[in-house]
Amino acid sequence: MPIKNRLAEMLPEITEWRRDLHEHPEILFETHRTSAIVEEKLKAFGCDEVVGKIGRTGVVGVIKGKQNSSGKVIGLRADMDALPIHEQTGLEYASKTPDAMHACGHDGHTAMLLGAAKYLSDTRNFDGTVVVIFQPAEEGGGGGKEMCDDGLMEKFGIQEVYGMHNWPGLPVGEFAIRSGPFFAAADLFTIELEGKGGHAAKPHDTVDTTVMASQLVLSLQTIASRNADPIEQLVVSVTSFETSSKAHNVIPQKVHIKGTVRTLSPETRDLAEKRMGEICAGVAATFGGQIELDYTRNYPVMVNSEEQTAFAAKVAESVSGKPTQDAPLVMGGEDFAFMLEERPGAYIVVGNGDTAMVHHPEYNFNDETSPSGASWWAEIVEQRMPAA
Repeated sequence: MPIKNRLAEMLPEITEWRRDLHEHPEILFETHRTSAIVEEKLKAFGCDEVVGKIGRTGVVGVIKGKQNSSGKVIGLRADMDALPIHEQTGLEYASKTPDAMHACGHDGHTAMLLGAAKYLSDTRNFDGTVVVIFQPAEEGGGGGKEMCDDGLMEKFGIQEVYGMHNWPGLPVGEFAIRSGPFFAAADLFTIELEGKGGHAAKPHDTVDTTVMASQLVLSLQTIASRNADPIEQLVVSVTSFETSSKAHNVIPQKVHIKGTVRTLSPETRDLAEKRMGEICAGVAATFGGQIELDYTRNYPVMVNSEEQTAFAAKVAESVSGKPTQDAPLVMGGEDFAFMLEERPGAYIVVGNGDTAMVHHPEYNFNDETSPSGASWWAEIVEQRMPAA
């Protein structure tokens, strides 16, 4: 069963929604305009129930099938938030908000799920209930966790949950997925170093935080190269290094470091945190300074359920007419992981074609992807809960 004709015919409408969202990006939980538009459209589509302010600015719509003898309830989730990036696409509908941009395609995800919601509300050709979930703050804010903490799964009786992301480099209309660990745990760290500042011409009178911090950055790389099993995936990246002085002739009193740790197993995650603390203590003792580590466990590993992954792949093949590809492991984080910790489900990627990569100032969601993505969501419902 290929792309649904009705959703293909809706492409101009879905594109119009998407480009409006693209023009007005909102970051983290500040998706007030986006959430209001989603609520308005879900009500206009005739959803049986529309609830806002779940996970602060999340929106949920409930659509009941023609029958409910199965008792099944399936959740479909799209993210809504943008990134703090200044857009450089030059598009007619480029962001009108300085330093905010839909550089990851969440505008497309929202528009595709709205298209699926309209189709499902019109046809209701399924036996059960579908819950469409529009989530804020995927980009570092943990909106998925906030929605779960607000009782999303329990309030709406969700039994399975499915998510999707566009994928530059994968041909439009094709899909890829993998069972088990898929996206990495994404942890954050902040390190404060303090020594004894002084004149750059008299380093012997100081405890040089710059040298101490430089040694620390290099030492942290040994966690992946010398502590972790080489077959285990582990990334330790220092992304910010700031001293308390900008002068040429001052050895700074303090240095502030930030970064991220990415892992795909609980054991490697524990090892990375443990070794980071030990290395900080060792470097501080070596140089006679002080080092304080603040390690935050952020997004967990996103793990696709085996049975639901096989089903999602089968549905994708029915939509695309081509075999669903085996997706590679991804060291990026994805807070759909929180929903998959609460319910079985699967996360799939759909081709965005030959475009700039996500999180790039020249990225743009490919509107030709919309019929495939919306059809996959609709087929998940109709094939999982077939009407008699």
